[in-house]
Amino acid sequence: MNCSRCRGLMTKDYFMDFEGTAGHMWMAGFRCLNCGHIYDPVIERNRQMPQPVMHAVSEEQAIEQHEDVLEEVYLEAESYFDQAA
Repeated sequence: MNCSRCRGLMTKDYFMDFEGTAGHMWMAGFRCLNCGHIYDPVIERNRQMPQPVMHAVSEEQAIEQHEDVLEEVYLEAESYFDQAA
């Protein structure tokens, strides 16, 4: 198997999943001996998932979209700082 990044040799390697629901879990995958690229079926499946599209919004547009939730809150208290001893 050749690396998709540098065409180097991929060898089988084992990786530990620390966030598994059953604690630590060992998984098999492939690592490139040349560049260190890791191929894991779970990682590849997540890379192929469609990514959410982020739209740039100006500050004015954001305020217009959320005017109903933007309110000033007056706490009737003043902040102050005490000097440390």
